[in-house]
Order: sequence, then C-alpha cells, then structure tokens
Amino acid sequence: MKYFKIYLALFALIFASCEMQELPKSEVSKESVFNTEAGLELYTYSFYNNLPSAQDIYLGDDMSDYIARNSMAQFLTGGYGSNQSSGWSWSNLRNINFFLENNNSEEIDLAIRNHYNGLARFFRAYFYFDKVKRFGDVPWVGKVPDITDEELLYAGRDSRTLVMDSILADINYACENITTESDATSSTVTKWVAYALKSRICLFEGTFRKYHTNFGLQSTANLWLEQASSAAKQVMDNSGYALNYAGGTDLAYRNLFISTDPVNTEVMLAVIMDQELGILHGANWKYTSPTYGVKSSLTRQFVNSYLTLDGTPFTSNTDYETMIFPEEVKNRDLRLKQTIRLGDYKRVSGGQLIPAPPDFGYVLTGYMPIKWVLDDTYYDLRDYNDNSVSFIRYAEVLLNYAEAKAELGTLTDSDWAITIGALRARAGITGGLNQLPIEIDEYLQSTYFPEINNPVLLEIRRERGIELVMEGFRFDDLKRWKKGDLMKMNWRGFYVPELDVPMDLNEDGIDDVIFVEEVLSPLPDVSYEFVAVGATINNEPNPQRLTNGTNGELTWLDNIPRIWDEKRYFYPIPEQDYLMNPNLGQNPGWD
Repeated sequence: MKYFKIYLALFALIFASCEMQELPKSEVSKESVFNTEAGLELYTYSFYNNLPSAQDIYLGDDMSDYIARNSMAQFLTGGYGSNQSSGWSWSNLRNINFFLENNNSEEIDLAIRNHYNGLARFFRAYFYFDKVKRFGDVPWVGKVPDITDEELLYAGRDSRTLVMDSILADINYACENITTESDATSSTVTKWVAYALKSRICLFEGTFRKYHTNFGLQSTANLWLEQASSAAKQVMDNSGYALNYAGGTDLAYRNLFISTDPVNTEVMLAVIMDQELGILHGANWKYTSPTYGVKSSLTRQFVNSYLTLDGTPFTSNTDYETMIFPEEVKNRDLRLKQTIRLGDYKRVSGGQLIPAPPDFGYVLTGYMPIKWVLDDTYYDLRDYNDNSVSFIRYAEVLLNYAEAKAELGTLTDSDWAITIGALRARAGITGGLNQLPIEIDEYLQSTYFPEINNPVLLEIRRERGIELVMEGFRFDDLKRWKKGDLMKMNWRGFYVPELDVPMDLNEDGIDDVIFVEEVLSPLPDVSYEFVAVGATINNEPNPQRLTNGTNGELTWLDNIPRIWDEKRYFYPIPEQDYLMNPNLGQNPGWD
C-alpha cells in the first residue's frame, strides 16, 4: 500500500534522529519516537495492520445468504466448535495502548499529540468493534498489562454496554481530534473516515439492541441510531465526498472496484496495491478459476431483488419465475450488469475483445461475479490484481444515514432523495427517487423480511444489499437484524426450461451451456459446456439439480443441511484461550 512507502521514509527519519543522538540503529529509543512528530506519524502507520486485507474485503461475503459456494462453510454445519474458532488475538491492542500511554512528551504541541492519539483511538475503536461483533462480551483493556499483573492478564469479560460505551468514547475522541480532513490517496485515516466509521459502529449497535430483545437493551437502541445518523450527516454536509458519476450509469458503479487508484471522490479509505512493492491481490484468480477459491456465485433470490429501470420490482412480472437468463437480466438496475456477467460483457484475451458469458466451469448458479474482476484475462492466472479495494466509501455513509433515520421513524422525502434516490439514479433507475415508498414489495418481504411491515425499511435493506454486495457487510447485517435464519436459505440459480437443449446466455448466436441428465464421454466438439443435473454422479448425490427434475431453477447443495441457531450470532471463544483463562467462560451454546 502507498502508506508503506511513507512508513519506510519515516523510518529513515527516525534512524537519522538516532544518529544525531548517537544511538545504535538497532535500538530506536522511546524518546526518538515520542519526542518528534515524525516519530509519532511513523508509529501510527503500524496501526493499519489492524484493518482488513484486500482479500478479507472482497471475499467477506463468501459466507452469506446470497452467495452460493462449492462447499458449505463449516460454521453452518454441526462440525464447528471452539477448537475451530479463531480471532482471539490481542497483540494489535497492546501496540495501540503502548502508544497512548507514551504519547505525552511536552516537546510536541498538545494539538499534535491529540491528533495522533485520535488516530490511535480510531484503531482501538475499530479493534474492539470487530471483537464485539465476533464474540459479544470481551475484556476491555485500556492499558498495557504488566506481565506480573495477573488480575488483568486473567480478567473475565466485561459487559457489552461497558465495551460499546468505551468504543463510542474512542471514536468520538477520534472525530474531535484528528485534524487531517483530506487524503487524495484514500489510504490513510482522516477526520471524515472517523465519522464514517462512527456511523457504521452506531448503526450496528443501535439495530443490534433493537432486534436482539433477549439482551434487554432496546431502550438504548435509539441513542445509538441517533449517533449513527448524526455522524453520517457530518460526512454528508462537511466532508466534500460525493457519489462517483464518472463513466455514466453503465460504468460509474463498477469503476469504483476496478480502478488502480481509488476513485477518491467517493472512496474514503482503501487498500491500495503497488506493483513495485509486489503488493497485489487475487480477485480475478478467485472469481474465475474452476479450482481455486469457493466459486462464489450470486443466488437467484438475490438477483430477483434488483429493480427494473422504472423503479418497480422485477418480481411484479407474472412470468419472472420462468424467465430465462438472457431475458431476466434486461431492463434492470444497471448495477446488475456491473456486478455479474450478462448481455454485452466482454473480456480481453490476447489483445482481443471477446464475449464472456457466464462460465459453468466456475459458476454454480449462472450469476457469475465481476465486481472486483479486471477484464483482461492476464490477471486470472495468479494474484496479479492491482485494482484498489475500498474499505469505506461514501455510498455506505448514505445507506447508514437512511437506515438509522428510518429506524428512528424520522426519514423524510428529502432524506430519501439524497440517499436511496441518489444511489438508484446513479444505477439508471428513473422511478421512485424523490418520495418515500408506500407500497410493500411482497416478494422482498416474504423471501427476506416477513416480520418487517414498513415499506421504507424494506427498500433500504434492499438497497443496502445491492449497493454493498460482495464488500463484506452482509453477514454482519444479518446478525444485527437478527436474520441469521436467512443463512439456511437454499441456493437457487437461473431457470432452465428443458434438458438437452443448448442455451445462448448472451444472445450472440453461439450456444454456451447445455443441461443434461448425465455427461457422457467422449464429449462432442461443440461450443457449449455440459452440466449434469441428474440425481447422481458416480453413484454419489449430485449437488447440482433442477427444482422440477427436468426443468426449473438450478439448485446447489440442497442435499447438505444448513444449521443456524441462536448461539451462532457469536463465535465461540477459541478453546486454547478459554482453557488458558477460565475466567473468560464460553459463549452460550458452545462447548
């Protein structure tokens, strides 16, 4: 990442400082770090290791309701327990707390010290937010423990309210004290990034408290939702960020995910690649290889949720269930064509532009992702991707604002227009942009949220799913809405009208795939792929079927049961950690 170059440059400054003080270069003293602003800046760059990697982000939805994959996630099976759990690591926290304890030199102006403390507390807030989402109650540690401090080293877990209040105090401090307001590289934390993270944290906690009534915290939910909307509004009114429109309705959305440099009008913080340093990622490899990765494929239930261009539900069409792929993807929210392969999608191979319909050597449902995929097939071969990967962008802030206000019951027509309406307009949608919706989409409600009778909230949840798909938000969203049961949803693919008849998926006159009872050898020399949907393959249950046997929607892994129960809203404390410190206890339901 670009800030790594700055890190190296600052290291040179610290070494120069050591030379001036005649200190050995192998012994960078505490004073040489904490008595200079350059030293403080250098130290705070080490905090960025706390943030997710590019792969963490673009594969973050691989365990969600709308992604079919080649094998069931172990967490959703009976084979997951505390001995498989992970994430109970605290070394990054120690690094942050060490900085906060030692950044007190009077040789540096107080406002400068507060700025860097603000950065440290931003990262501590993020560190703890991640821990609370994963484990629930955790110990709050606000200092570096001494190895003799057994009371701290073997402490039990603190309450959710104490930890979340402490997170809020940290992120508030960050918002108030970080002085940097812009970064053209979108690679470092600014004041507005802090406010954006605050809106994310507070929306999560407010909705978690509202819907997880078993915690008895409903009475405080609105306080968090008000904080979420307030923080988001700060970004909207003062930051200068805006939605990206470069590329027009056909490309503005996708450009956010395939650009080498972040689209810094909208992307607020990103993981940036660097060819010189060999910092690259493997999104193409993951989303095109038939053997590497989990073959992430969007489900038909989710694709059905994309509106038509006039702003009406696609599922209002009485024939939607039996529409074949080339027809169902027409006249839809233009984010669909910027998220999966369809219609006129083409790739570059050997310098030539070639049609690229869904490839059943990879895709399981027919809905093949392109969101993070570069169009040149060169990048498919290994981890060669140099496109930046966004971690926080302005569109999320708009969604956070809209949802928090809707949950509070205070969202207005004008709020809708500048948030959901603006996002839909960028996607080419023309209807319903300026007024709150008043009609419930029965398909969306019955498929995803039967307990929600508010059309505004339903539409905001639709919009959040579509705008942020494959950016790592979905599982956390399902958890905070207490909708983990959606993880048991069967994975459906596109409609196949009959067996043994080739299908042209992109209407270029060349057949692409044929579905058959059984694939026989030798294969004929034809343009299309053969996909077996019979009951068995090699005397084993076939994971790929059709809902009606010889026609219907594609299914995947219907023969493997999914498990969801109350305990899965949190991961278990890893076995080795709670055995080492029995005071931690274990999350309910896990052994």
